[in-house]
Formats: sequence, structure tokens, C-alpha cells
Amino acid sequence: MTALLDGLRVFDLTRVLAGPWCTQMLADLGAEVIKIERPGAGDDTRGFAPPYLKDDKGEDTGESAYFAGANRNKRSLTLDIAKPEGQAVARRLLARCNILVENFKVGALAKYGLAYDQLRAAFPGLVYCSITGFGQTGPYAERPGYDSLVQAMGGIMSLTGEPEGEPMKVGVPIADLMAGMYAAVAILAAVRHKERTGEGQFIDIGMLDAHVAWLANQGMNYLATGENPTRLGNQHPNIVPYQVFATADGHIVLSVGNDATFKRFCEFAGIENLLADERFATNAARVKNRALVTETLAPVMKAHSTQWWIENLERLKIGCGPINRLDQVFADPQVKARGMVIEMDHPSIGGAKARLMASPMRFSATPAAYRLPPPTLGQHTEAVLAGLLGMGAAEIAALREKGVV
Repeated sequence: MTALLDGLRVFDLTRVLAGPWCTQMLADLGAEVIKIERPGAGDDTRGFAPPYLKDDKGEDTGESAYFAGANRNKRSLTLDIAKPEGQAVARRLLARCNILVENFKVGALAKYGLAYDQLRAAFPGLVYCSITGFGQTGPYAERPGYDSLVQAMGGIMSLTGEPEGEPMKVGVPIADLMAGMYAAVAILAAVRHKERTGEGQFIDIGMLDAHVAWLANQGMNYLATGENPTRLGNQHPNIVPYQVFATADGHIVLSVGNDATFKRFCEFAGIENLLADERFATNAARVKNRALVTETLAPVMKAHSTQWWIENLERLKIGCGPINRLDQVFADPQVKARGMVIEMDHPSIGGAKARLMASPMRFSATPAAYRLPPPTLGQHTEAVLAGLLGMGAAEIAALREKGVV
């Protein structure tokens, strides 16, 4: 079965998360990704540990879980692009690649002869994607970009957390992840353009740009009113009730998406009288009377257990769900049925399997393929140099002697 991106080869000069997340998505869809890493050091996330992958004895290996989560389906080539010989190898490899993805600081690759303007004449069909904190232009362009910094500057922290608490970042590096996802979409669009015209192009992805773009309804709430949205904890800014409630034995998320659903909820919960109260009658009214709605429903929800509510509300097609810990997430029958955990052989863990999170993309004809486990540092150096560039053992050995690979 031919993969969607079969025939595309990516020269991957990314590290940490935004860039690797992008290239892992491309790799899952069939692109051949050659991950360029510093000899002796590699991607910074190789050192973002513990935790590590476990071997078949349950002992820590030297492979960080962080790195493993963003680098499957890639081949690792160690190459020192600071050396002229390394730059020469890079250009030879680029002649065999369709796409270059990098997340160096603005202008940093120019000193290695690998900036877009330095490559475009020799490689006019190259799709070159640069991911930075703030993009290639503007007053912040030369600043380094970090996920928590972008979350702070991009507004999401002002929206996250309890109303009287401090601003909170999201519990996963969402600014990195979304920049990587936007980059992957942009690359595929540029590949389509190249198929039509033969022309490559430069793609400029700024983490802050991506972050502002996915402010979504909250960004539009501000643009429509000129008023800064306030932190609402676990409540929804535009829908009520759509929040966490305490139950008799824990907590539950109640998600009432429209007035018809609220009517069914009130009838089931024995509080039909609220439907005659104009403060509860419509979603717009409930949003305006948010505190009253919460105060009124809180004792109702606390009268029964979480499981009782879930079983009964699901039967009535009223949105609700438990607040799962990660052990419960990965044991959830829906998550298991959808195959969201995969197991792969890995050279560092003996007879054990590396457990990884699967791609969420589902295709009827060209499913994501898990061909390669996250690579060890430089695992494929000889294979790439010999297979793609036709280098002999002596030439590779000479490069090793000089510290180029």
C-alpha cells in the first residue's frame, strides 16, 4: 500500500518539539525524514529526562521518553554543519530531498551556507520551512522562542486558571505543538504548489503567530467586544452550564451544548421549574447569570456519584464525562479501541517494546505507517551516506575521523 507522502524526503534540521512534531507528522504519512543531529550530543530532548524508555528488565535505558514521543519514523544522521565538510555533505543530501525543515534562530543557518536565500538558486524546487518563536520579521524576530514564553505573550495564560488565582499555562507545550501542526499543513500546501508549478518556496512559521491564530472563540470574543475575557477556571466563556461540577464521590464535566439539551437535563434532574425562569431559559441568559446557574446546579450534581451521572446522562445524550488521570486515559475502552497506543521494537530496550502514542489521523486507504522506532543518536549515519550519496566505507571513516559525522 502506497503511503500518502511516499516519495517525499525531508532534510530535518529541527530539535526540541515544534519542528520535530511537524516532521513526525510528515513521517507518519510516509515521508522519509532524515533527522540531522549534532555528533556526540544530538537533539536537546535526548537529555530531557528522566523518564527514560525501559528495557526488557524494567531498567532505564539512555533514551528519553520526551525524545521518543516526537521522533519515530525518522532516520538519525549525525552531521556537524559548522564544518565545511559537513556543509558540503548537507548540500549533497539536499539534492536528494524535497523539503527542508529547521527551527534555528532567525539568520543562524546563514553562517553555515544553509539559509533559504543561499540555497534557492541551486535548489529551486525546495520547500523550505522555518519555525521560530516570532517569525522572520517584526521587532521580536531575533528573540528566542520558548513554549511557556509564547503561552504568556500569546494570551492563553491570561485565560487559563481560576478567576482569583494566578495565570496558568496549559499542562502540555501547546504553543510548540500547534506551531508544528501549522507547519505541517503549510508544507503540504507548498508541496501541492510545487507539483503544479515546479516551484519551491519559503515558509515562515512563527510560534506567536500560530498561538494567536488558535485563540479561536476567545480571540473573537475580544475582537467583537474590545473587552479582555476573564479567567473562568473550568467554565466555558460562551456556553453555560459547560464546566466541572463536584459529585458525591468526585468530579464530572457537564457539557450542555444547547437549550434543548438543558431542557432534557432539567427534566431528568427534577428541576423543571428552572425552565420557567427567564434567567435559565436560554443559553444567552445562562451566560449572563453564570454564577446563579452554577450555584443552583452545584447541590443537584453533588447528590449522586460520578458514575451515576455518567450512566444516566449518556443515555439521554447529554454531554458529560469523567476527569481521567493518564492511567485511566490509556485504559479507556474508546482510546484502546482506536489504537492510540502503539508498540515498536527499539534497539536500546532488548526484547521489550517501546510504547508510543499513535497518530490520530485515520485514512480509509492510506493509513499512517509506523516503520521506524525513535532512532538512537546517529543510528542511520552510514546507511544514509552510503545509500543516498554512494559514499564508501573509507570516505565515511574519514568524515568520522574529522568529527564531521
